Amino acid sequence: MTSTKDKTAITPTRENDYPEWYQQVVKASDLAENSPVRGSMVIKPWGYGIWENIQRQLDDRIKETGHENAYFPLFIPLSFLEKEAAHIEGFAKECAVVTHHRLEEKDGRLIPAGPLEEPLIVRPTSETIIGDSFSRWVESYRDLPLLINQWANVVRWEMRPRIFLRTTEFLWQEGHTAHTTHEEALQETMTMLEVYRSFVEDVLAIPVIVGEKSPGERFPGAENTFTLEAMMQDRKALQSCTSHYLGQNFAKGSNIRFSNMEGQLEYAYTTSWGMTTRLIGSLIMCHGDDDGLRLPPRIAHKQIVIVPVIPKPELEAQVLEYAESLAAELRKQIFYGKPLAVHIDKRDKRGGEKNWEWVKKGVPLRLEVGPRDVNEQAVMVARRDQSPKNKQSLPKHQIVQQAASILEDIQRNYYVQAATYRDQHIYRHLETFEEMRAFFTPKNEEKPEIHGGFVLAKWCGDPVTEEMLSDLKVTIRCLPVKQSGTKGRCILTGREATLDAIFAKSY
Repeated sequence: MTSTKDKTAITPTRENDYPEWYQQVVKASDLAENSPVRGSMVIKPWGYGIWENIQRQLDDRIKETGHENAYFPLFIPLSFLEKEAAHIEGFAKECAVVTHHRLEEKDGRLIPAGPLEEPLIVRPTSETIIGDSFSRWVESYRDLPLLINQWANVVRWEMRPRIFLRTTEFLWQEGHTAHTTHEEALQETMTMLEVYRSFVEDVLAIPVIVGEKSPGERFPGAENTFTLEAMMQDRKALQSCTSHYLGQNFAKGSNIRFSNMEGQLEYAYTTSWGMTTRLIGSLIMCHGDDDGLRLPPRIAHKQIVIVPVIPKPELEAQVLEYAESLAAELRKQIFYGKPLAVHIDKRDKRGGEKNWEWVKKGVPLRLEVGPRDVNEQAVMVARRDQSPKNKQSLPKHQIVQQAASILEDIQRNYYVQAATYRDQHIYRHLETFEEMRAFFTPKNEEKPEIHGGFVLAKWCGDPVTEEMLSDLKVTIRCLPVKQSGTKGRCILTGREATLDAIFAKSY
């Protein structure tokens, strides 16, 4: 992350105040805004368009693996959560609770009336309510595997909300499956983790580290939790998605049993996995620059924007006709299996103003056309992965032929830039806890918010040692699936250790 002396569209810059830069990018790119309900957000059309593309593309991948979509209730009886002690303990402080079903007017005010016989929890996650349905749907081994996904909203009461990253209500998909064996369920867990990895890296251009969560970071009630950890430009980690192997824990709580081939009753082995709208926050912080959002072309719902430049009213028809013909030719071109998504900005605004709006929104490719371009059958081309000042005049036929390859080049550049930045800030030289403490709590550091990175070090695997990290606001982000297999000393205790672990501050 480098500073610049040039004037930028976003103030402050990433280097000057990263948290505020993030908020300003959200605002300037017109993605979302805070709602009247504390901690909740209004996702505006530009932001929701990104979410729709995430939904469509990820949903296709989920269905290709044999899963079907369903929908389950927003409200969960309190007694359902009580069936799984570790689960409710993990979510208890985040639960929103409905206790009444009616409002009555009294002294000019509306007050809750009609207490419910049993309080209802607004779903923080759906393992227990879906488990109740599974217990009725599953009778025999012939009913398994049961592969279900749902797209929904959830509520978790956040104390320190931030748009997209942590909000009281957010959107997500959550998969829930039931299987006859431990091996099959664990394979399902890893299959979905790979679906997520390929989507996040190939479509969002965000490089990730694939790994397993430590006991202290594991999903409440799970046997194993696997994760994708990405580095943001302030060198903090962001958990992109998770895939959980639940063993028989939730099956026992929800009585999900099946008759096996010998006619004996067994508890099913279950999984759950999900990803949320925080991926949009990840896009901002992984790819954004001091001029705003930068959208990878494969996830952008407007990949090319044509900006007509009309200096005189009498030239409007000519320029717009040229823009329309250019758009029509571009839409015949195929990018990532679909026609190019082209938009003509016909708003009654100055060309420069419109251009900067699209820069801040992160559109991959901007094409300016004016009277001179009409006469020369040319187009002024600007790529979002380059400086806004970099513009190139190309013949119309050439940009039509090359548009898809240019977009693919931008997609590749974003991934390479993010991967290079991450790799430059994974530190392998720290060996003791004191060195780690000094690394994550630098003294006399002018900008501590961008200090640090990922520390890759040995860990002995003792869950108790994770408590040593709390004062540093550091956690074990994951134990990478690809382990070195070498021996060393645990960075926390000095004991002999073989596990490689990623330590970092996180969102």
